Amino acid sequence: MIQGFVHALRIQSKIVFIIVRNLRGLTQLVVTTDNPEFGTAKNLTLESVIRATGEMVDAPQAPGGREMHPIKIEVLSKAEPELPIPVVVKGGEETEAPIRFDYRWLDLRKPEKAKIFKVWTEFEKGWRKYWDENNFIQLYPPALMSTPSESGSEVFEVNYFNRKAYLAQSPQFYKQMAMASGFEKVFMVSPVFRAEPSFTTRHLTEFTGWDFEISYIKDHYDVMDEEEGMIVSGFKQLLKAFPDLNITVPTRPFPKMTIAEAKKILSGLGISSPEEHDLSPEEERAISEYVLKEHNHEFVFITDYHKSKSTFYHMSSSDDPERSRRADLLYRGIEITTLAQREHRPEILEKQAKEKGMDLKMLKDYLNFFRYGCPPHGGAGIGPGRFIMKILDLPNVREATYLPRDVKRLNP
Repeated sequence: MIQGFVHALRIQSKIVFIIVRNLRGLTQLVVTTDNPEFGTAKNLTLESVIRATGEMVDAPQAPGGREMHPIKIEVLSKAEPELPIPVVVKGGEETEAPIRFDYRWLDLRKPEKAKIFKVWTEFEKGWRKYWDENNFIQLYPPALMSTPSESGSEVFEVNYFNRKAYLAQSPQFYKQMAMASGFEKVFMVSPVFRAEPSFTTRHLTEFTGWDFEISYIKDHYDVMDEEEGMIVSGFKQLLKAFPDLNITVPTRPFPKMTIAEAKKILSGLGISSPEEHDLSPEEERAISEYVLKEHNHEFVFITDYHKSKSTFYHMSSSDDPERSRRADLLYRGIEITTLAQREHRPEILEKQAKEKGMDLKMLKDYLNFFRYGCPPHGGAGIGPGRFIMKILDLPNVREATYLPRDVKRLNP
């Protein structure tokens, strides 16, 4: 029995060739005029869903070298004859992305699109394998918060009965609460909302984030070491499932450099630096190319950012109070992680929040997490969509997102 979509149809006077597509691949059906199902076959439309039963025979010219001579064809769902976008793209010219996303369910029928999410599934399996083997606890944070989880105004405000609430910019506060609860190691897979008016190839207003937090760390290098283990596990699982992918399992430890060192290298490469304490997209690409050339590695941690580029809950460096124990991880020229050691001392948290102009009354519940004992801890927020985008060399993170949400898109 074969079930699937009508991928291709070739109707001749005495024979009909039907290519049926499902997640296992393509199967050819051949129906001749002496077959009682010839009339059914002749009236099929592209993308109709059918179920066919019959005999499989060897056929070197058919996909997979075999074809079916059906004795029964059942039309489970007939597609309208005019498709709004083609599922089978001829000549390599795809419909423009905005139109394809309007009909995302048709766009995703293409085998190469389905592969994106098969890759994502296997990649996450590898991460979960690491979390499982290293005694992480999974938690499920709320999306609605009474206080924005990051400083700044890039937050979605919602009417929550008779008061304001906010969609979570990250599960940051609740990861830290878990450390104060004594959970020691946690991970979360949850939606993240960013009200940024960004129109780049790597920004969305809603995406799925992977987050982890660990206790009893010495500094942010412990967090980097933990994430390296997760990434290696993810890549091993991915290569096991898709040995044809153009990826290699990264070696440990990953290259690391301070933001100051990165700026010095970039200056030597003649790359302009529009901002003293941060990297532009051009700089991220250039430093990644440098690391690949000099260290044969596709990953690099950029560490020790200036406090002006860190949030109030990042711990300052003991060697240089102007620097924080924060790092960003770049992969193939794009930032895919921000991590840090958190400040767990309430008096210093209050001081740093005030310096950022934050209202301590709004932070009351969060600050209380640390008043009754809390281990030193740190963690990371990871953008898995960006990982998949670079692994598969996709032009846009929207292509790696099941139903992308950006400034202009809120459907389907």
